[in-house]
Parts: sequence; structure tokens; C-alpha cells
Amino acid sequence: MQLSEQDRALLALLGENARTPVAVLARALGLSRTTVQARIERLEREGVIAGYGVKLSDAYQSGLIRAHVLITIAPKTLPAVGAALAAIREVTALHSVNGSFDLIAMLAAQSISELDQLIDRIGAIAGVERTLSSIILSTRISR
Repeated sequence: MQLSEQDRALLALLGENARTPVAVLARALGLSRTTVQARIERLEREGVIAGYGVKLSDAYQSGLIRAHVLITIAPKTLPAVGAALAAIREVTALHSVNGSFDLIAMLAAQSISELDQLIDRIGAIAGVERTLSSIILSTRISR
């Protein structure tokens, strides 16, 4: 699907704050309000915009213990392992990757103890052969 420079600029503004009023977006883009509204509706209809969500504040996130968990799985277990990981609400993202690991799970826990229990829980999932965890100390760039 082809996006114009203005579509990409609109998506960037919505990514910063999806609650920005259409009139403010229109001024920032140098377009009319009706044009911006029509672009948003088209991007939603075409599936470019799949939904809107909550972006947590840096202050809140700094109180969470976040980690990357690299996971090696047994052959042909991806559907079952993926479903088991999806059922864990503290898994905030799951990526398939190449290399010596098959998946990277992003976790967010309230404490080190909770994170430890989550990592043990992931290691106990049928089909998980090995994990390697790294705690995130700080985020340098987040877009």
C-alpha cells in the first residue's frame, strides 16, 4: 500500500499523541480539517491504522522491571509456545527472530521477584528448550 509523505507525517503525529484534535493535526500538516479527517478514515479503512492505544508515561514505566527474554524452541512448537506466551499478560511483545534463538519476548513486571517467576514460567512452557534474559536498565530511544 502506498503512503504519501503527508500520510507518513500524519501517522507520526498520531503516534506521538493519538488524541490530538483533527484541527491541530490539520494546522501542523498545512491541510484542511476535512482533508485530514478523510485521510484518517482512509488509513483506518485500508488497515494502516489498526487501532489506538495507551502509551504509558516514562514515570510509570521507570517503575517497572522490563526484560528481553531470548527463547529457543523445539521444532514445530511455535504455535503452542506462541499461544502460551500470548496468555501471559506481562509479555508485552513477542518477536520471531533468526539466529541461535527463535523468539524474543518483551516482559514488564512489578518487581525482580515477579520477573524471576515469569522467566521460570516461560522456561516451563512445553516446547521451550532454552532462555536467556537481559534486564533493561534504561531506554535511550522510544518512538
